[in-house]
Amino acid sequence: MVRTASTMLPIGTAAPDFSLPNIDRNVVRRDDFRGKRGLLVIFMCNHCPFVKHVAQELAKIADSCQSNDVAVVGISSNDIASHPEDSPEKMKQEAEIQGYRFPYLYDQTQSVAQAYRAACTPDFFLFDADLCLIYRGQMDDTRPKQGAAATGKDLRAAISALLAGTDPPFPQKPSMGCNIKWSLGNEPEYFNPAGV
Repeated sequence: MVRTASTMLPIGTAAPDFSLPNIDRNVVRRDDFRGKRGLLVIFMCNHCPFVKHVAQELAKIADSCQSNDVAVVGISSNDIASHPEDSPEKMKQEAEIQGYRFPYLYDQTQSVAQAYRAACTPDFFLFDADLCLIYRGQMDDTRPKQGAAATGKDLRAAISALLAGTDPPFPQKPSMGCNIKWSLGNEPEYFNPAGV
């Protein structure tokens, strides 16, 4: 595991387009979510201890988002040749175990992760109704093996601001997690294996 921080995509960035297969084999597109109050995009995977640490709280936050007309999608971009536990079949199993009721998409070419400048799992991107980025960063200050359960404090505050029509909280702290498992030769220029 390489401890890696998110790249902190600039606030105001338009949500990059995507068209990816869901675990139910249906194709899900970014534009499927136009007309919603917002869109939360999460780069995640099955095996990462950082994702496992927040999984239960993430499922609760996602349910709350969807009940408030904020769409949620999870995207796994890991190379499954080196990490078969992150395959679409295993993603489907993980979604059932964790109670994820949002689309969980597979980014086989890793082009969507690169378009979002995603670096780690989990990596959170919250967009407003116009699909402009208003929050990117950590879910909360907790980390695996620190003895504290995930609260989702930072991400919840950003979602609350979105729903209230107020400015998102600042400063926004980078997310921290395992690096995305890039295919050989597919590492993007922004990838920093030292996690600095």
